Amino acid sequence: MANRKQKAQFTRLLKREASPGEYVMMTALAVFTMLPIVYMISTSFKPLEEMFLYPPRFLVRHPTMRNFVELLLAMDAMTVPFARYLFNSLFVAAATVSAGVVLSSLAAYPLAKYPRMPGAKLFFTIIISALMFAPEVTQIPRYLIVDRLGLIDTYWALIVPALAGSYGLFLMKQFMEQLPTELIEAAKVDGASEWRIFWQIVMPLVRPAWITLIIFSFISTWNDFFTPLIFTRSEQMKTLPLIMSSIGGGPGVVARWGAVAAASMVITLPTLILFVVLQRFVMQTMAYSGIKS
Repeated sequence: MANRKQKAQFTRLLKREASPGEYVMMTALAVFTMLPIVYMISTSFKPLEEMFLYPPRFLVRHPTMRNFVELLLAMDAMTVPFARYLFNSLFVAAATVSAGVVLSSLAAYPLAKYPRMPGAKLFFTIIISALMFAPEVTQIPRYLIVDRLGLIDTYWALIVPALAGSYGLFLMKQFMEQLPTELIEAAKVDGASEWRIFWQIVMPLVRPAWITLIIFSFISTWNDFFTPLIFTRSEQMKTLPLIMSSIGGGPGVVARWGAVAAASMVITLPTLILFVVLQRFVMQTMAYSGIKS
């Protein structure tokens, strides 16, 4: 009963009109958080002489497309076509995101709706405990396991280790706990199987949660530089962030600084567009994932 009152009170707070002062404060915070993105976009259009001015200029004075031309020239000089790197990044991100969402949802469903299942609390406690460890702690054991399985320099090495994240399971479980148990019991009375209940009832109702998980998982996988660096050997298996980072290395690094700025914008743009398009689902998930009915 108390949880229902808290949920009703929180819903009323969400529907309350903000005061002019609150609008001003939220606008100022939004502008402040956008400054790094604005600076990145501005830098990608700066000529080389403006990049090394002191004190540095925040906005570009004389925009140019030369940086993107240099980026294309650097890509043409690569031994492997740029389309191969783009395919690797898209394939790894798509496979990791889709498999991660399905596995996290399948594991979260029994933990959320069948809490009395033997070992459920212990299993969930172990998973949550994994959130306390920094990723660097598990890098050596992860590499040894992947190496002994013979997966080095394959797509499996870039996809399978990323599926072991515990954040997705925690997010889906918290959201699924809000679903009325009576709805699932009514579906069982009508003869629906657990598999049908999961795909046709539970998953559509928790759409904001798994869309949020898609966004976070895609951003993490798309921007991942360390995993391809460790688990790939051949040039054909490298991903876009890894090859983009090599543009700024080697001879002529200062002359390539414009291409590096353009590469940063190219890599960031897909994740930025994805978040802007789907941000309303993120807001719904963050607002309700911690409130149980």
